[in-house]
Amino acid sequence: MMKKPIIAVTSTYDNGHTFLHKDYSEAVLSAGGIPLAVPHMVAPELLDRLCEAADGLLLSGGEDIDPNLYREEPLPGLGTLTPERDHTEKLLTERFLAADKPVFAICRGMQLLNAVAGGTLFQDIERQCPGALQHRQLAPRHHLSHRVEIAEGSLLAQAAGFTQIRVNSFHHQAVKLPAPGFRVSAEAADGILEGIESQSHRYVLGVQWHPENLAASDQAARNLFAAFIAACRNRKGSGAE
Repeated sequence: MMKKPIIAVTSTYDNGHTFLHKDYSEAVLSAGGIPLAVPHMVAPELLDRLCEAADGLLLSGGEDIDPNLYREEPLPGLGTLTPERDHTEKLLTERFLAADKPVFAICRGMQLLNAVAGGTLFQDIERQCPGALQHRQLAPRHHLSHRVEIAEGSLLAQAAGFTQIRVNSFHHQAVKLPAPGFRVSAEAADGILEGIESQSHRYVLGVQWHPENLAASDQAARNLFAAFIAACRNRKGSGAE
């Protein structure tokens, strides 16, 4: 029997505490992976060892991305920053991309992935995108808020199993310009980018919503985690380095 893949999952940093919402670990476990919560480390050799040991990287949601990461000055509307987290996740993302190991990036994770790869962000949708939909819903986290159109033939469409879905939404930042080598794979009705994916890696995918909160009740969300874990398992089984 093939061993279950180990998934490095980035954690939230708040006032000296590191934590991971149970929905992330439960979604990974249900899909057949072993979640490993990653604390905020700065020693490069530790991150190297972690990248060697893990079969995939799940970039979780959370606070705003420091605009220094994408070469912009802070604008009104920028929220709470966690530089320690940005630093660790930047180094982790660079290592997993270089190793061509699967990456699944959720909400803040998609924004972090895009910034690290050379793209830019809207620091605050309401100020910078007039006419945008409500992207910070006040409904429960499992509520399907707005519609998303997924590009046919994209990795995201293959993973989700659908080209039109409804998603939950808890963000005020968004991808502005996709990073070089990435394509847009999903959009909301207002043009806000809801999915990006690498065209030069085997499995690097970002979504702007929170499928971990939906996995217990939504088929597309379950499919996303199943596809990610399958990509990690396949790479592990291939013995690729």
